[in-house]
Amino acid sequence: MKSWRTALGAFVIDVALVTLFVLVGRRSHGEANSVLGIIDTLWPFLVGLVVGWLVTWAWYRPLAIVWPGIPIWLMTVAVGMLIRTAAGQGVQPSFIAVAAVVLGAFLVGWRLIALPFVRRRRTLAAAHQVAVDRAVR
Repeated sequence: MKSWRTALGAFVIDVALVTLFVLVGRRSHGEANSVLGIIDTLWPFLVGLVVGWLVTWAWYRPLAIVWPGIPIWLMTVAVGMLIRTAAGQGVQPSFIAVAAVVLGAFLVGWRLIALPFVRRRRTLAAAHQVAVDRAVR
């Protein structure tokens, strides 16, 4: 398991990106940025995000792309749209497509960007450990 700080950081990034998706979407449609309006649009996708994290046990490998990254993205969109439908909120096919593309770029994209940095850090940590081991001998 990664450190709890890594998992918490990844979750916070996911929440921030879902929130950004909602804010940009509301602004592009000229909807008021009232707190209640934002929350009304945001909460179904946050529930979907949490479901994705829980189903995939994302805290064990929060930065992985295939599992949990892609399932988190798909569950955020699917559960979010199902909740919006059940709550009587608008769910047009074009909105589903845009949400899928944007949330995919956000939720999987940031993990793709982070991957080389994580690998480099692991390589440096391993090299440091080898140097320490040699120095101890």
